[in-house]
Amino acid sequence: MTSTLTKPKRRPKPETLAELLKSLGGIRPSRIRMNPPPGRATEKDILRIEAEESRLFELVDGVLVEKPMGSQEALLATKISHWILTDLEQRTTDLGVVLGADGFLRLRPRLVRIPDVSFISWDQMPSGEFPTEPIASLYPDLAVEVLSATNTPREIARKLEEYFEAGCRLAWIVDPETRTADVYTAPGQCTHLRASQSLDGGDVLPGFKLPLKELFASTRRR
Repeated sequence: MTSTLTKPKRRPKPETLAELLKSLGGIRPSRIRMNPPPGRATEKDILRIEAEESRLFELVDGVLVEKPMGSQEALLATKISHWILTDLEQRTTDLGVVLGADGFLRLRPRLVRIPDVSFISWDQMPSGEFPTEPIASLYPDLAVEVLSATNTPREIARKLEEYFEAGCRLAWIVDPETRTADVYTAPGQCTHLRASQSLDGGDVLPGFKLPLKELFASTRRR
């Protein structure tokens, strides 16, 4: 489902590998899958690779881009998912569902992203049923990205543009190295949170709070 409020940004078609890497945010060439050739990959390819190789690739304008995620990032994403799920289960109104770091989302044709955590409101699903297709045509009302070593600032900036173009209302970019987070309500509207502050659900998850100190403490034994 694509938002009617924001038109997708039109990007020139890359003519060289250097232009392709630049358009994807200056990512490492090792993250680009060459078979099928860039520009010709489809959703069937990302599903086949996941099934056969247990590797996750996003589809960006027909290009397969491997999704990096180390063990610590996976732990933090799991903890964030748990906090959100616990909050949702305690509410009297069922607001939506949570997907983890293998939840494929079709933001538009030829663009499939996999946020580390996605909260998707039931407002996107008037039937009250989550889609059964392996790649859902839904967007994250709340998108969470936990930074990995191979992520680049320009890659994250492009993802943010795509999330908000699709209809996203809130995004959290969590940095394990600095133990901080950036909160976005639009691609250019960011609030930086220090380690002593808390993630806030805003209008998406009213009343939700997650102290960064508690989140990062989960990487140590109690």
